[in-house]
Amino acid sequence: MTHEVKSVDLNTGVTIQYVEKGDPSGVPVLMLHGISDSWHSFELVLPHLPDTIRAFSLSQRGHGDSGRPDTGYQLKELADDVKAFMDALEINKAVITGHSMGSVVAKRFVIDYPEWTLGLVVTGAFYSQAKSPVLKELWDSVISQLNDPIDPEFIREFQESTIVRPVQESFFETIVQESLKLPARVWRALAEGGFQDDFSEKLHTIKLPTLIIWGDQDGITTRGDQNAQIEAIQNAQYVEYPDTGHAPHWEEPHRFASDLVTFVEKHVFRGK
Repeated sequence: MTHEVKSVDLNTGVTIQYVEKGDPSGVPVLMLHGISDSWHSFELVLPHLPDTIRAFSLSQRGHGDSGRPDTGYQLKELADDVKAFMDALEINKAVITGHSMGSVVAKRFVIDYPEWTLGLVVTGAFYSQAKSPVLKELWDSVISQLNDPIDPEFIREFQESTIVRPVQESFFETIVQESLKLPARVWRALAEGGFQDDFSEKLHTIKLPTLIIWGDQDGITTRGDQNAQIEAIQNAQYVEYPDTGHAPHWEEPHRFASDLVTFVEKHVFRGK
């Protein structure tokens, strides 16, 4: 399936690329990818969504072919981009879903902009990325020492480490090529801005319907991360994918889409 890639200039000063699928009158669902990915991260999910879901898959600043400004990579600024995107497209409220780094941005958005949120869906999510030993090791051993051009083997190994089951080869190669678009400075800025911003003590303020999806073979986030989020977020429901890694939406896109649609039907359509 070929998607039309669009772009929009935001009032935060950055140009964001995105793809859109679904009826304009459908429930808006904004999809936020992990570090070094792009809108392609949700490419396998989009064909499985009904037109009642108006899905937007974004390439966040610094990623894909979106703008790569010198600054602006704090989590709050990434969340502000999401709000600016909604303003630009005249979206009043949306379900926000994110993977890995995108899940952190999604939670930051819901905390900062609850009145613009219909619900929250996170997958491969950290409880506190600032306290993650995996991310600390990634920063100490790799990201802090990155130089341009980025080594393709590092990218390939990094992306391979996130999956357990095989994914489509063409899709995986696209993911690798998208990741190679990030210069070293963006990797460092995202890590410095995101890895160190701990707002886990504010998760209890999230009162909106929340779905937490986790693969039980995730080598980056832990079951402890999920338990802590379930306990902190009042309306959280939890779905665990067996024999699945850090990117359930890559390994099981049909199931991920089904769980997302079920969540929207239960918590959004019913609330209308």
